[in-house]
Parts: sequence; C-alpha cells; structure tokens
Amino acid sequence: MGKVFIVDDDPSVGKSLVRLLGSFGHQAEVHLTASAFLQARKPEQTPSCLLLDLKMPDMDGFALQERLLQEACSMPVVFMSAYGDIPSSVRAMKRGAVSFLSKPLDTPALIEAIQEALAEDAVRKQDSAERTLIHERLGLLTEREQEIFSYVITGLLNKQIASALNISEKTVKAHRGRVMQKMRARSLAELVRMAHKAGITPAASSYSA
Repeated sequence: MGKVFIVDDDPSVGKSLVRLLGSFGHQAEVHLTASAFLQARKPEQTPSCLLLDLKMPDMDGFALQERLLQEACSMPVVFMSAYGDIPSSVRAMKRGAVSFLSKPLDTPALIEAIQEALAEDAVRKQDSAERTLIHERLGLLTEREQEIFSYVITGLLNKQIASALNISEKTVKAHRGRVMQKMRARSLAELVRMAHKAGITPAASSYSA
C-alpha cells in the first residue's frame, strides 16, 4: 500500500479516483493543477507515485514530468489522458513514466499500473536508505581503515595487502577486523556489495604472487 498523488483539473475525476484507490487500500491526495502539486510537494517516507493527467491548463503533464526530472524527483509517474496517442505515450515512457493509460480508465489496468509504480518507489526508497546507512558507517572509518577497505574489496589476502602498503600483516589484520566491525559486514561478499552501492573504487594494487 502507498500514497497516490492525483493531478487532474477535473474535480469529479479526482473524487472518483480517491474513492476507487481507497477501496484498494491506497491513500490518495488530489491537486487540480500542476502548480498546486509542486507547492504542496514534500518528501514522502512511504512509497508514493503520481497519477498525472496529460492535458491541463497552466502546466500540462509533460511539463510537470520534465520539471520533476529537472529537480531529480524520482517519484514514479502514471499518465492518464482522454487525448492520448502513440507519440504521446512513447514520449512519456521515454522520460521514465511507468504507464500511459487512456480515459475512461480501466480499473484493473489502473490498479496494476499504480501497484507497479508503488513497488518501484519502494525499491528506490530502500536503496536510498541503504546508501545513506553505508555512508554513515564509512564516516566512522579512520583514514587508514578507509585505505585498507579499498584493498580488502579487491579480494587480496592480508599478506598481499601488507606487501602492497609496506606494513605488517598483523596491522592489516587488525584494521581489517575494525573495518568489518564498523561496516557491520558479516562477510567479504557483503563488504564488496556495500562498496559497490557506495560507489567506492577498489584499490589498484601492483602486488604479484
């Protein structure tokens, strides 16, 4: 379940959609103009999506979609229109829309599109939360631990890292243990996954066996 923001200049459409989505367990909020939606928009903690009419006064659906892209807003968009055509549908999908629905809306198709959009946003929010947590843990590492981290994720053994950094194997082992502890990584594979998600580049080692 999640929250659906509806932007449609027809109040009757908004009301009927609120009732329909509510019957499927979704919370819905209606805005009659794109400007009103932008003014009221704030970060959502729960999965959310935008059900957006194409033809509207003030700012049409494409203009709002472009505005959200410019603002790096990742909220999934589901378009709806009584004047939809193939070029419009292609344009919307190329810019990342989840679906493009024709009015009058087909209930099963609408609910499927909404569920897909909410699932997509849930994955994005989870990924963002994981990245934030990883960066917080990275901030706990000392400069030396960060260096050891970049070597550990290459798969090198402690003795190989020690040789590459010209330090003792015992020192590498101690730092490696603290890295695993601070990052709360239960395995090398998990540490590598964290590094990839955080965008950390593995160290370039000249070690040769």
